Amino acid sequence: MNLLYSNDRKGKYPASWYAATAHDAPLRPALQGEVKADVCVVGAGFTGLSTALHLAERGVNVVLLEAHRVGFGASGRNGGQLGSGQRQDQAALIKMVGRDDARHLWRLGEEAKQVVRGLIETHGIDCDYRPGVAWTGFSDRETRDLHGYADLLEREYGYTQIERLDEDACHALCPSPAYKGGILDMGAGHLHPLNFTLGLARAAEAAGVRIFEGTHVHGVEDGRPATVRCDQGHVVAETVVLAANGYLGGLNRKVAARVMPINNFVVATEPLGDRAAEVLTRDVAVADSKFVVNYFRLTRDKRLLFGGGESYGDRFPADIAAKVRKPMLEIFPHLADVRIDHAWGGTLAITMKRLPYLGQVGSSVLSASGYSGHGVGTATHAGMLMAQAIMGRSAGFDAMARLPVPRFPGGPALRTPLLTLAMTWFSLRDRLGF
Repeated sequence: MNLLYSNDRKGKYPASWYAATAHDAPLRPALQGEVKADVCVVGAGFTGLSTALHLAERGVNVVLLEAHRVGFGASGRNGGQLGSGQRQDQAALIKMVGRDDARHLWRLGEEAKQVVRGLIETHGIDCDYRPGVAWTGFSDRETRDLHGYADLLEREYGYTQIERLDEDACHALCPSPAYKGGILDMGAGHLHPLNFTLGLARAAEAAGVRIFEGTHVHGVEDGRPATVRCDQGHVVAETVVLAANGYLGGLNRKVAARVMPINNFVVATEPLGDRAAEVLTRDVAVADSKFVVNYFRLTRDKRLLFGGGESYGDRFPADIAAKVRKPMLEIFPHLADVRIDHAWGGTLAITMKRLPYLGQVGSSVLSASGYSGHGVGTATHAGMLMAQAIMGRSAGFDAMARLPVPRFPGGPALRTPLLTLAMTWFSLRDRLGF
C-alpha cells in the first residue's frame, strides 16, 4: 500500500490549519537526469531533513528527494507534541529490555528533546514552541497509575519536571468532565510541526543540501554505489537513507514487514476567544490514556486543535470533521455549538511493539521509521543518529537498532485486517472503561 496519492493532490499540502498558517516555502524543482552525491535521502520530513542537515554540516554532499513538498507527510500534519522518553513508557521498557537498556533509552529520549530544542534555537526556527504536555486519566485507577509513573521517573532517573494533578488540579487545568486526574510534564513541549519542518529545510539548504520536490522514488538498487530511481532521473550515491515512514510503500521489504502505515485525523475549531479557558487554562498540550489516544492543545489564535480516531487502509473517511467531532465532544461536550474550520488526515507508521525501527536494510541502505505517534522528537533524533552512523559514530543508532521490532503476522496481505480486528477490540475496551 502506498498512500502518496490516495488522499492528497500531487505536490499540494493538505488543507490543514498548519498549511493555512505556514511560513512561505519555495517550490523546489524536480530531479532531472543523473545526480551524484555522497548520501541520498528519501523523504523530506523530520527524519530526512535532520539526517541531511546533520550530514551537510559536516561537509557531506547530500541530495534529498521528496515526492510532494517538504513536510508533506506526517511531519507537517501531526499533533505537534514533543514527548519525553520513548513511545513505550519506561515501566514497559524495563520489562521489555531490562533496567540497563531502559535507562539508556531514557537518556536517548531526553537527548531527542534537546536535539529538537537545539535545532530551533540554533537555526532561529519560528514554530511556536511551548513547554508542557499533560497526560490525563479517565478513572481514579488511571490517575494513580500516572502518579506512580511520575514517581518511577523521579526515583529511577532523577526526572523532577512532572506536576502530579489530582481531580481538582486536573479540572483547573483542563475543564473536561471526562478526566479524573493526571500528570503535567513541563520537560516536554509542543510546536507547529509544519513550520518546524520548513525551518529544518531552510537550515539544510543553507548547509548545502540539494532538495528536490515532486520527485517520486520508484526503486533503490543497492550496491556500492547505490542507484535511486525516480520519475525523470536517478541519483548515484554511496549511501541511501530511507526516511519516508508511512509513505515508504514497497521500497524495502524488510521495512515493510515491520512497519505499517495507519491514518490519524485532526481538526481545528473556529477561534474560541474567551471560551478557550473552557478547554485549557495554560498553554500546554494534552494526551489521554485511551489506546487510540485523544490529543489536543490550543493554537496561537485560540482554536482547539484536537486529534482523535484512526483508520486502516488507503482511503481517509469522507467526512473527517464528523469522525473527529465525536471523540472531541466526548471530552468537551460543552463545545457542541463550536464550528470546525479545518479537518485533515495523515498517515503515520506503527510497529508491533510501538518502538521505532532503525536498521541497516541493505549493504548501503539505512532506514528509520515506525515512530508510532512519538515522531516529533524520535524522528528528528533518528535523523541525527543515522547521520552519526554514516560518519562512523554508530553507538546511538546501534542502540535503537537493537530494539525488538518483530514482523507483523501474515505479512503485508494480512496485517491490515489483523490490525483492524485488534484495534476494534481495544476501541471496545476504551468504551467499556477496561
